[in-house]
Amino acid sequence: MSRPPLPPFTDATAAEKARMAEDAWNSRDPARVAMAYTPDSLWRNRAEFLAGRPAIEAFLARKWARELDYRLIKEVWAHAGNRIAVRFAYEYRDDSGHWFRAHGNENWQFDADGLMERRIASINEHPIADRDRKFRWPLGRRPDDHPGLSELGL
Repeated sequence: MSRPPLPPFTDATAAEKARMAEDAWNSRDPARVAMAYTPDSLWRNRAEFLAGRPAIEAFLARKWARELDYRLIKEVWAHAGNRIAVRFAYEYRDDSGHWFRAHGNENWQFDADGLMERRIASINEHPIADRDRKFRWPLGRRPDDHPGLSELGL
């Protein structure tokens, strides 16, 4: 299975790959997201280590069961060859209605077919008031005219 754009990445194809990932994660569909990874993909997400699509899909199902009204923006930080580094922020609320914003960095490594074979994520989050939310588009894909992280000062 091929998942363009393929490495080596240019500025344009790295940005396209990051937007595709953002769109998939904003779907909050664990099966859809998991298909972007190799069958034996390795992850580090905070202090959790995962291996393979089934583990990724189960992790995402747990994540989005807790992180309600999830909205995410990703932005390329750097890229070279088959690797892309992104920074991201997302907002969500918990089941008691408290809002949070998480900030982080991900390092991605892709195979020749454009599937992610390794994902290393470092994430921090903090509570925010509803009035301080910046990601207010309808659930799903971020509109093309919505500001990115840099434009939002994040």
